[in-house]
Amino acid sequence: MELTATYARPKTSNFLPAISTMASSYRNTKPASALNHSANQWRTSSYYKTSDTIPNLSSVQRGSLDLLRANTMFYPSNRSTLTSRYTPDEWFRSNQSNYRESEASRNSAERLRRDTLRLIQDKEQLTRRTQENSSKNIGERLNDIAFWRSELSHEIDNMVTEIAALAEVKRRLERALAETERPLQVSQECLYHREKRMSIDLVHDDVEKDLIKEVEVIKSCQERMRRHLERAAAQLASNRAAQHELERDLSDKVTAQRIDDRCHHLRNTSDGISFYRGVERLDPSVSLPESWSKFTDDNLLCSQSQRAASHKLRDEIEILLNAASGEMWSQFNNVNVAFTSRVAETADARNSLQAHLAKTLQEIFQTEMLIESLKKALRDKERPLKVAQTRLEERTRRPNVELCRDNPHHRLVSEVREIEDTVHKLQERLLEAESSLQCLVKTKVSLEHDLSVKANSLFLDQEKCMSMRKTFPSMPRLVGYT
Repeated sequence: MELTATYARPKTSNFLPAISTMASSYRNTKPASALNHSANQWRTSSYYKTSDTIPNLSSVQRGSLDLLRANTMFYPSNRSTLTSRYTPDEWFRSNQSNYRESEASRNSAERLRRDTLRLIQDKEQLTRRTQENSSKNIGERLNDIAFWRSELSHEIDNMVTEIAALAEVKRRLERALAETERPLQVSQECLYHREKRMSIDLVHDDVEKDLIKEVEVIKSCQERMRRHLERAAAQLASNRAAQHELERDLSDKVTAQRIDDRCHHLRNTSDGISFYRGVERLDPSVSLPESWSKFTDDNLLCSQSQRAASHKLRDEIEILLNAASGEMWSQFNNVNVAFTSRVAETADARNSLQAHLAKTLQEIFQTEMLIESLKKALRDKERPLKVAQTRLEERTRRPNVELCRDNPHHRLVSEVREIEDTVHKLQERLLEAESSLQCLVKTKVSLEHDLSVKANSLFLDQEKCMSMRKTFPSMPRLVGYT
């Protein structure tokens, strides 16, 4: 523990007290009655020396005083004034008092000098240590800033990489979504064309079911892609916001590091140093060391959280792209298989109809020939019937007893009846043949209509639909690579 003398320090605006104040502080003064024997008092004129003469007198006043003393000494009329002079004892005591006061002043000044030198040395060491500690603290602060700046730079680089990766996945998802428009249009056009099927072929077959399912699959994939696109856009905004906070924090730390580095290199001999009165009473700070480090740590944690969410979203988008492309390709193949099977069934039905139509046409031809034969047979029976009836009619003209019911008569009657029965049967058979011909014609018309229906269905399925479905986006296109 240092032992230093304590001195009263006047309350003045200057760093050092006035000389008169210091003199009064260090002199050992005596009571005024010990030195005053008359109205005149003895005082020192300054801090460092005493004077025999009256202080602060001009040269004129000193001349007048000497003349007064001379008159007092040499004129007898003034001898009575000698009684007011000091005695030798008083003169001796005055000298002794001056000696003691001088010695006391010197001792006090010497003590003050020693204490002041020691104080200067102590304060110089204290100032130097304080300045070193301040420089050390600023250096530690620079290390802290450098550490957080490195962490921020590393996190910003990671975030920039993540933003680029997410943006690329988002572009792939947009391309994949655009690629689904053409297959969806093809499926809808296939359904539209198949609505033009006619008659019995307008059925809710497997092709139509698979086409409807394909439209649903593509729309479902599109909806999921749109939702993930919205999430990707929101995540990109969050990532850029986190990046902005990191960059702003990094910019602030760069500025703070530059300022603290300049302060750390300031010395007593540096240029640009100056007095800023009252600056130590200002406190413009907005954070404490704990809140300062927590602010950056929170920014880093927020950025890391956003990066983790972004990475998870990218994985989900990759899974979605692969799953959607697989679903669409699988359903596309199912529809194509259904189309192929339906086209084969329709072609078989058409071939069967054509065969039946050919047979029907042949049968119609033969039936027409049969009808002609029946008509000819009926015509052929007219003359024999006429002959038999004419014979009977002629024999009715036989006279008297000659009009006999003889065997020729019986035979002619039988002949007429046989011919009439034959004609009747032939007419019935002709009606049947004509009815059969009408049925065959109706069958022919139906077969021809069915053939036209099948031909139309084959044209729609094979020429219209299958020709549109020859191309489908490849897997790389469906996942957005090209």
